[in-house]
Amino acid sequence: MKPSNPFALPIDPNRPQPLLKCWLLLAVFSLIAAGLFSLLLVLSRTPGIQSMIPWVDFFHTALVVHVDLSVLIWFLSMSALLWSVQIREAPKFILIAPALVATGTLIMVVSPFAGAGDPLMNNYVPVLQHPLFFFGLNTVAAGIAVQLLYNLLTTKNAGRSGLLPTILQASVITTFIALLALGWNWKNIDASLTGTAYYEVLFWAPGHVLQFSHTLLMLLVWVILIYALGARLPTKTQTTRLLLLVVVLPVLATPWLYFNYSMESVEARLAFTDLMKFGGLLSLPIGLICTWKILTLGKVDEALRPMKAALFCSLVLFATGGIIGFLIEGVNVVIPAHYHGSIVGVTLAFMGLIYLILPKLGYGEVSLKLGKIQPFVYGGGQMMHILGLAWSGGYGVQRKTAGEAQILERLPEILGMGMMGLGGLISIIGGVLFLIVALKSIFGEPQGSMV
Repeated sequence: MKPSNPFALPIDPNRPQPLLKCWLLLAVFSLIAAGLFSLLLVLSRTPGIQSMIPWVDFFHTALVVHVDLSVLIWFLSMSALLWSVQIREAPKFILIAPALVATGTLIMVVSPFAGAGDPLMNNYVPVLQHPLFFFGLNTVAAGIAVQLLYNLLTTKNAGRSGLLPTILQASVITTFIALLALGWNWKNIDASLTGTAYYEVLFWAPGHVLQFSHTLLMLLVWVILIYALGARLPTKTQTTRLLLLVVVLPVLATPWLYFNYSMESVEARLAFTDLMKFGGLLSLPIGLICTWKILTLGKVDEALRPMKAALFCSLVLFATGGIIGFLIEGVNVVIPAHYHGSIVGVTLAFMGLIYLILPKLGYGEVSLKLGKIQPFVYGGGQMMHILGLAWSGGYGVQRKTAGEAQILERLPEILGMGMMGLGGLISIIGGVLFLIVALKSIFGEPQGSMV
């Protein structure tokens, strides 16, 4: 008799799931739009091609939208999808949450073509200084706030053990703390600050807090996928839950940091940096257990290979990004090498999750022909991308520059950024393959054999 799966997603394929479908479709759309903007970014930084693209100003505008789509909208949509799993019967009015986020996202996407510019390359949520862009961003925040409040006020445990709801509610609370920190900063920020300095302070602490939620959900997805592959972790179920929950414990220090530091101070900036840098080490125990399990898993059924590939690549990319993070010195492209590895690790985990839940939501089966190679194409390209950045950063190539502003003079710099460009293009192909697989499932027949 097959043992029960304590981390099975409580999704009934025989019941309508409009809320889950809305968040899923929004997540896929955000990746489509982010991919289009990323193509412009990669081309504008690739030696031999960069001189053909005259839009250095548009590079920064595109970078703002790309980052917000791929780090903010994609992650929050997937987070909301997971949060919604624990809602047994979602009332129709809660659909306003994904509707608001979708509307705000669309406004952000079209804003550069409607005159929005004047980009600010602050961390976490870079912005375009234009009323249309800010209206879109605020609409997104309103939608996420609606979903968070509904989860906090009405969600009850789904399933006998209550394991998933406990972990998911920890993510909800963590994200809500980030939202509160954002509101506090907005209300109390030094009025004399303007431009990049203003938004750097506004988003710095909330952005760091939010990363703990994303990390927790990534680790949870690793566990979900391992159990979906027919394996089990060597730890007891309650121990696994504890190892997941401790990942967000550093967030409890947020109120203390706010009471003891001015958010405009260098001390506050360093404190939140250290909170994430060293607090993130709490993910090591569950990460190492998952890594050992995937390496010793062996062959799985053909139908499960896309999920296994996504899980393996997620582990490798997230670990690489974490290691590079401890090698950062100065302000150069080692920094984006670090966060691209971490971000792509989370993204690949979410891709694997989508492969798992598409059939559960009544969509067609996942194409095996593409699904089993897509994570390796996307992850392999991203590995080349971040290693090229890390190599070039060692030679002092500055971040957030493009075209001639990069000042690539020495051969190692050119080779490193060339590797970055080639890896970026390969990863775009991998991203397109994912979208093909997802869209084929979404618009395909609910039943049918896998190809």
